[in-house]
Amino acid sequence: MAAQNMKFLVCCANGSGSSLMAQLALEKVLKKHNIKPGKVHHCPLSEGKGSAPQYDVLICAQNFKNMFDDAESKGVKVIGLKNVMSAPEIETKLKEIGIIE
Repeated sequence: MAAQNMKFLVCCANGSGSSLMAQLALEKVLKKHNIKPGKVHHCPLSEGKGSAPQYDVLICAQNFKNMFDDAESKGVKVIGLKNVMSAPEIETKLKEIGIIE
């Protein structure tokens, strides 16, 4: 999967604190691997549930992952994290799904 121009969505409960921190960690990982995303957006779960199908990859806390089963069935790669602020965990998960090498 070509990671350039991919669209990434990061969701947390309220869409302000941890999703912003996770977005910054994601952007750090993408930059490290010279990936220029088409879009990176963070939002609350309520917005994410509706807009998820418009994205290629969705990142959220592990306990929210099952809320996005519908998006996953439509081809969105859904990543659940134990620590949403962990760049190393994000990097590992992106490698597992083939976004980065």
